Amino acid sequence: MSQLPTFEQIRLAPKVLLHDHLDGGLRPESIIDLARETGYDRLPATDTESLRAWFRESADSGSLERYLETFDHTVGVMQTREALIRVAAECAEDLAADGVVYAEVRYAPEQHTSAGLSLEEVIEAVQEGFASGSAGRGIRVGTLLTAMRHQARSMEIAELAVRYRDAGVAGFDIAGAEAGYPPTRHLDAFEYLQRENAHFTIHAGEAFGLPSIWQAIQWCGADRLGHGVRIIDDISVQDDAEPKLGRLAAYVRDKRIPLEMCPTSNLQTGAATSIAEHPIGLLRRLNFRVTVNTDNRLMSGTSLSEEFAKLSEAFGYGWDDMLWFTVNAMKSAFLPFDERLSLINGVIKPGFARLKWQA
Repeated sequence: MSQLPTFEQIRLAPKVLLHDHLDGGLRPESIIDLARETGYDRLPATDTESLRAWFRESADSGSLERYLETFDHTVGVMQTREALIRVAAECAEDLAADGVVYAEVRYAPEQHTSAGLSLEEVIEAVQEGFASGSAGRGIRVGTLLTAMRHQARSMEIAELAVRYRDAGVAGFDIAGAEAGYPPTRHLDAFEYLQRENAHFTIHAGEAFGLPSIWQAIQWCGADRLGHGVRIIDDISVQDDAEPKLGRLAAYVRDKRIPLEMCPTSNLQTGAATSIAEHPIGLLRRLNFRVTVNTDNRLMSGTSLSEEFAKLSEAFGYGWDDMLWFTVNAMKSAFLPFDERLSLINGVIKPGFARLKWQA
């Protein structure tokens, strides 16, 4: 058996990230700086390592609701134009340093207006930050504008996603606690996006089960599923028999609906019990359109390279598996077809081939 890729080799591979939250990936030192600059005085710690540890421990609670509380502090320091520019620029820098060549990073504009910024000013500041942070670093970043499930601004955000789609906004998303807030509450926004030929993904099948996935796809028309891990509930596995897919799981696989899987995050929110037992192993074996993602790099103490390294250790994945996940992600990106193909054939496949034959 050939030796598995090392973390450092994985870091050099040209990777693609589809599910990463801007407010979940701040550098702890930047949070401290921004808190000082903006007068935010509720941080649980004011030195870098203690703050980093607090985020990780709070996120390890096993509850999605508790996990979401950590965002009070990151969002709290992201209320000025300068802060948003800095956070977005540093996000692009950090992803590029981790070998990511294409990323779609999501955030909810409505969460960054408490100090007086308009939604448009929020979007333009984030785009400015990504433009400066990605310049000359071999990475391209698109943004996904997120509406919050428990709020009523989804149509407004959807209209902004369409308005800014030629200025770096790749698509639309809804996020927040699933239970009690079904995606069908935002049906008007999804129908509007479909009429406008716009792309959107929906957080579904993370903390809530198959009904959430079914609604996201069959009622709302989602292009991709954010997480989608609970699709495993529609697959029956009995001893040595071939797994049997229910109708929804079969539809998701047959239609090649992309699953934005975030393994470490799923452990923290209780959607999976360990990496080795994460549904991604079976879903990859069954050839679902699985992609690997970070979700929230600060809260999960992770990077895309680390996610791949953990999967490699748990499932014995080598270069061919990692290339498969990466091509899946690039195929599923909200980019024009020719641009996706250019990255797959011109950057991703040659990059993986070099690493594979050097190993």
